Amino acid sequence: MTLRLILAAALPLMLVPAIKYDVPAGWTNRPVTSSMRVAEFALPKVAGDAEDGQLTLYYFGGQGGTVQANLDRWIGQMTQPDGRASKDVATTTTMKTTSGLSVTLVDVGGTYVAEVTPGSKERFNKPGFRLRAAVVETPEGPYFVKLTGPAKTIAKWNDSFLAFVKSLRN
Repeated sequence: MTLRLILAAALPLMLVPAIKYDVPAGWTNRPVTSSMRVAEFALPKVAGDAEDGQLTLYYFGGQGGTVQANLDRWIGQMTQPDGRASKDVATTTTMKTTSGLSVTLVDVGGTYVAEVTPGSKERFNKPGFRLRAAVVETPEGPYFVKLTGPAKTIAKWNDSFLAFVKSLRN
C-alpha cells in the first residue's frame, strides 16, 4: 500500500450535506467545530441574560438514531427545579418545511445538564435555560437542529428558529 493510500484510509470521511437553509436576520454565523456539524450560529442574548443562544445543525451521514430516541435524549439534557420529569413538561409537535420535509420538534425549559463534550462526565449546570430541537427527515437521512440558551433569549428568537427550520430543503 502506498503512503497516499495509507493516508487516505486514515482520514475521516468528510460528510457533504445536501441541506440548504435561510439564515434569519440577527443570527451570527460561527465556525463549524466538527465534521458532523453542518452549521453553527450564535443568537444574541437579550438584556439580563448572561450568554447568547447557540444553534447547531448536525448531520451524521444518514445515521443518528430514531426520532423518538433523539427527543428522549434532548429531554434528558434538562432537569426541572421542582423535581418533575422533564418529559412531563416538554412539548413535542410536528410540522412540514416549506419544501415538504417532515419535522418533529421538542421544546423544554429547566436546567441544562447535557455533557460538556460527548462521553464526558462533566456536565453543564445552567438553570433557567430552554432547549428547542428538531429532527428533519430528508431523503439523505435525518438532520438535527439543536438550540439552547437562556429562556428569555430563546423566547426572543423562537419565531426565527421556526422560520429557520421551515426553510430547510434539499
